[in-house]
Amino acid sequence: MKKQVYLDYNASAPMIAAAKDAVVAALDIAGNPSSVHGAGRDARKIVDHARRAVAEMVGGDSERIIFTSGGTEANNLALNGLEDVVVLTGAVEHPSVMDARSDARRIPVDGNGVIDLNALEDMLKACQAAGEKVLVSVMLANNETGVIQPVARAALLAREYGAKIHCDAVQAIGRIPVDMGQLLVDMVSVSAHKFGGPKGIGALAIAPGVMLVPQIRGGGQEKYRRGGTENVAGIAGLGAAAARVTDRCGRADEIRTKRDRLEKEILALAPEVVIAGRDAARLGNTSCLILPGMPGETQVMAMDLAGVAISSGSACSSGKVRESHVLKEMGVLEPGSAIRVSLGPETTDEEIDMFIRVWSRMRGNAERKKLARNAA
Repeated sequence: MKKQVYLDYNASAPMIAAAKDAVVAALDIAGNPSSVHGAGRDARKIVDHARRAVAEMVGGDSERIIFTSGGTEANNLALNGLEDVVVLTGAVEHPSVMDARSDARRIPVDGNGVIDLNALEDMLKACQAAGEKVLVSVMLANNETGVIQPVARAALLAREYGAKIHCDAVQAIGRIPVDMGQLLVDMVSVSAHKFGGPKGIGALAIAPGVMLVPQIRGGGQEKYRRGGTENVAGIAGLGAAAARVTDRCGRADEIRTKRDRLEKEILALAPEVVIAGRDAARLGNTSCLILPGMPGETQVMAMDLAGVAISSGSACSSGKVRESHVLKEMGVLEPGSAIRVSLGPETTDEEIDMFIRVWSRMRGNAERKKLARNAA
């Protein structure tokens, strides 16, 4: 069976060996982390070790790391855990932020998908004048385009007007450094499977002074911030992946070089292709390519049949034929014609070559069919 070329790291990265080993080892621990006997203490050691690794990864305090079922739950806890606040979110946030608060007010973005800081300040002023408490939520890097947001500058504005700020760093971790102190944020969301850990486990890191109302009740776990017996095996894998994030970030330039070559060769083949967010700071692993006149879903299926795995947008929208809200907010003319190619440390030059060959053949077939239709 031919090996598939995997270029969908923003959906999920392959689990690294250290995380697999940690998960398997943790599965042999029978104890509940809340139990006081030896087996329970063994489980607790695993949880505590991982908590420290996650805290170090994001520049936080291990006492303020809350384990969750993933980035979606972490985002929901952040946006719903503060009482009586108005929520301001970027207009291109992940669906787990967009849908967490239907009453959130949207911060507009420019043509590259970067939030308008002047608009944010106007919104903060209006909230202050109305006597409203505010939570600002801005992602660090967009999952569809890779565009990096000016989170620290947004945080300075938030602080100036007495607002709290949350950062969804799910897509950024392992690709660029993430430090709560440098970002000046109050909360950061993490998801293990984006940087080599297992699926179904994540965390929310909170700063001193942040008091959250638990959204899952029924136990005193996570210092009463999130009820339910801890997923010890998942947490072990998260901790192991977190401990190796610096190594992944160290491969960023190498990955960017591959991505840049991919984009250069695609543009040489098809100058009509639009690269979303090209003029903004982006993650070096992400490319959102828009081929006018050809639906993204059609491209994804054609590439998959040829053994290349890519995406047409957020993995959380898979199976749903709908245009990207991110690209719509950016003013992209044909958002339905976009595909997302995302690379990782394991991506090889040969795989980039394979993508270019298959994509070029797919485009050529589409052009020939179009000419045949026009001739008929």
